[in-house]
Amino acid sequence: MRPRRTSFLASLVLMTLVHLGCHRRPEVDETYAADLAKHRADRLTALTADSGWLTVTGLFWLEPGENAFGAEGTNPILLAGSGVPARAGVFLLGPDGSVRLRPDPGATVTVNGFPPSDAPLATDKAAKPDKIGIGSLALSILERGGRLAVRVRDPHSPARKSFRGIPYFPTDPAWRVTAIFETYPIPREVDVPSAQGPPQKMLAPGRLRFHANGRDLVLEPYLTRPDSQAFFIVFSDATAGKETYGAGRFLDAPLPRPGTARTTLDFNRAYNPPCAFTAYATCPLPSRENSLPVRVEAGEKAPSTGH
Repeated sequence: MRPRRTSFLASLVLMTLVHLGCHRRPEVDETYAADLAKHRADRLTALTADSGWLTVTGLFWLEPGENAFGAEGTNPILLAGSGVPARAGVFLLGPDGSVRLRPDPGATVTVNGFPPSDAPLATDKAAKPDKIGIGSLALSILERGGRLAVRVRDPHSPARKSFRGIPYFPTDPAWRVTAIFETYPIPREVDVPSAQGPPQKMLAPGRLRFHANGRDLVLEPYLTRPDSQAFFIVFSDATAGKETYGAGRFLDAPLPRPGTARTTLDFNRAYNPPCAFTAYATCPLPSRENSLPVRVEAGEKAPSTGH
């Protein structure tokens, strides 16, 4: 009986090795690995910069007329930061949709480093939105779905101080897939729900069909502008709320070259939305169609500072 048992154990070991070999991740190309490492380093640099998402500490939607701001609790725009007076002035939202800054006498408030004028403030829809300085804080005006808000950044924010980086799934070439883009007869404008504020209008030009994790899958990409050179994809998968951020992740993909319908979806580059790093971001949320019924074990995991 001993030889038979030895033969059985040898067969079991062989089957195990074959099983592991079939499920071993393909080797990662060195050039691709270096490019992905640079991409992630650039992402980290932008995230931790003075203008990065870790410094965002406030979001206040403007109402028509005067919107007072300062450190005192009676201000509708309450600012917590060093060097901020009890009341610093008002943001005036006019009937034409313009926003003007009117500082109180004696308050040190700047626009792009200079004393403010009576000119309307440029929002984030402009090439260079105006930067309002008060104490240690930097404010700007953002526009979402026809509404305007004041965004507050503090370079000394607790989230920035406590940040310890972004965890990732192991790089897996199997999650770098080819997708076929099927255009709609007419691109459709969609209202994409947002984590804060009104829905965001985007253009849906078609669908991306691809095969991954043993399944045929579909995603609907967006164009953030009519002249966009890349697809913007908001998706979730079976890892959401577990290993990855509960409200989904983002992915960018190049447009197909002229005369072709193919593009590459590299889920190793899937990244967290701003809402994973601050509670004061207006993040688009994945539609039901973009909730994949598989585990996408690639790209960024949820950060420890997530909300």
